[in-house]
Amino acid sequence: MTKRTPPKELQAIALSIRSLSMDAVQAANSGHPGMPLGMADVAAVLWSDFLKFDPSNPDWFDRDRFVLSGGHGSMLLYSLLHLYGYDLSLDEIRHFRQWHSKTPGHPEYGDTPGVETTTGPLGQGLANAVGFAIAESSLAARFNKKSYPLIDHYCYVMAGDGDLQEGISHEAASLAGHLRLGKLILLYDDNNITIDGEANLAFSEDVMKRFDAYGWHTQSIDGHNLDAIYDAISQAREEKDRPSIISCKTIIGFGSPHRSGTSKAHGEPLGVEEIRLTKKALGLPTDQTFYIVPEAPSFAKSVAKRGAEHQRAWQALYKNYRNKYKSLSEKLTKAIAGEIPNAALRIPAFESGGVQATRAASGAILHGLAPKIPALIGGSADLTPSNKTFPKSESAFSALHRQGRYIHYGVREHAMAAIMNGLALHGAVLPYAGTFFVFTDYMRPAMRMAALMKLQVIYVLTHDSIGLGEDGPTHQPIAQLAALRAMPNMRVLRPMDANETIEAWKMALKHKTGPSCLVLTRQKLPVFDRKALQLASAKKAERGAYILAKDVGASYLIIASGSEVEIALEAKRKLNALKHKVMLVSMMSMEVFEAQPESYKRRVLPRRIKNRVAIEAGSGFGWDRYLGDKGKFIGMNSFGASAPYQILYEEFGITAEAILNHFLADR
Repeated sequence: MTKRTPPKELQAIALSIRSLSMDAVQAANSGHPGMPLGMADVAAVLWSDFLKFDPSNPDWFDRDRFVLSGGHGSMLLYSLLHLYGYDLSLDEIRHFRQWHSKTPGHPEYGDTPGVETTTGPLGQGLANAVGFAIAESSLAARFNKKSYPLIDHYCYVMAGDGDLQEGISHEAASLAGHLRLGKLILLYDDNNITIDGEANLAFSEDVMKRFDAYGWHTQSIDGHNLDAIYDAISQAREEKDRPSIISCKTIIGFGSPHRSGTSKAHGEPLGVEEIRLTKKALGLPTDQTFYIVPEAPSFAKSVAKRGAEHQRAWQALYKNYRNKYKSLSEKLTKAIAGEIPNAALRIPAFESGGVQATRAASGAILHGLAPKIPALIGGSADLTPSNKTFPKSESAFSALHRQGRYIHYGVREHAMAAIMNGLALHGAVLPYAGTFFVFTDYMRPAMRMAALMKLQVIYVLTHDSIGLGEDGPTHQPIAQLAALRAMPNMRVLRPMDANETIEAWKMALKHKTGPSCLVLTRQKLPVFDRKALQLASAKKAERGAYILAKDVGASYLIIASGSEVEIALEAKRKLNALKHKVMLVSMMSMEVFEAQPESYKRRVLPRRIKNRVAIEAGSGFGWDRYLGDKGKFIGMNSFGASAPYQILYEEFGITAEAILNHFLADR
């Protein structure tokens, strides 16, 4: 523990945060001054006396993580980053919320040094923080050695009433308590104000009792009392086997004579006159904007210097660790760098001739991958036997067994996806997790955040269509393929058989600039004997779509994905028997295909062939681009039904006969 900071320096930091925040919001004529004014004291104590960081090396692996879950209060974070020496100039503060500034309206990962995760949609940051804490605990258990605590850091998350009202907070906090994540500390901005007015309009629960029931250590303090803040964080850090929540009773818009303690302080500028009165009340110069208390920079510089010393000491420790534990350190170094061993990508092909669901093929692939990729951490939302996501070589991560690399998330799809984001953001972790494809509806907000941040996370999404059969329309995804394909930076991979599933996994492992969805079947599919059937190699799927089979002089074009490729092949055989020539394209990923050169796309989908059918057991939205004026989509335009899947395909007209009927209707 460092020497406790004198109140004068802490007050200088807190006043500077308040000054910068209210002026930046006013200059932008938009923003949220309430949280920065209210939580400035808590932030000053945390960053000055507890947070371990080095502004000269923002990505230092053993830094503490700070997550501002209430991302609307972004000026609190930007003020801290500027004051403590990160690469965020005062000019960037002046350009808050402006085009191409490093100070967007909500913190965005990758745009601003020191921002650990993109926040704004409430509750996401809290769940990300759980992911950070799981990653720290898991990596520490597997890589630390006696006298070599290479991985030893905390995650602090700041959240408000809105974060704790969102359902994701219940899911994430429940799991964090169950896993006893002692290095997770939640600083709760308990100001009893939301946009509509006082929080008790819709929020009257006892939050501390709720978190106590989750298994958290709880404290309530005056969030403007520097001694109380220090003591509470100190106590929280002593809780080795429980995450901690500190209810910081604060006044939103602290210091504003007419707006403090009201919803008017939350999401709009205070106004020129109110800022003048606020500065006067706080003892700040009323005739200066973007004022920083003179003592603040030199003090903050000393904190940054201390952090740099910690970082250098860690680098020396790491050097000695590498000399003593060469094999282990090599694994850790590669995991931090995000390297996938070449051996992991050499996945043997499945023997042709049998039948296998692509979810089962994925499970078999995972059995081989897990031992070769130390960074890989998997899980499932209480569907492990169905998703086939638990590798044989691994054990479950738990409060009593941190070495495990498999997470039982429970029925918590939304938190699972957001925790995966935290795992990926932490570094040295490549997360994957499974659920039924239809339940991406619960995961969507966190999946969107993964896409926005371009995170490498892998979703194993099974039971991908009406092919799951008897469970019926509640579990049969119809619009989900189209919805995820519409999301920027999201890759959707729907393999046609076991060997295309290999290619899908390889593509997901190599794709580092966004999330990947492996969309897999429950029903068994043929493992095609490609040589005997004169089908192209599954390796060609790496380009998203490829010509699977082609007759010379083909006049009909069939495009299919996933399980419907089998139907398309049957249609081709029947058309060939009638002396018609056909070209068949397997479309595993629209996104990957669209990224190919135009010459390749024209070769796979030649313009000369106007008679086209696309077949997929889902919504046709998005397929028009490939069909032209004469094309037809064969798929779903309604919800599904409960019956054996063979009957469903017949009743909904997703058949080879439907393809023939379209092509031969005018003949």
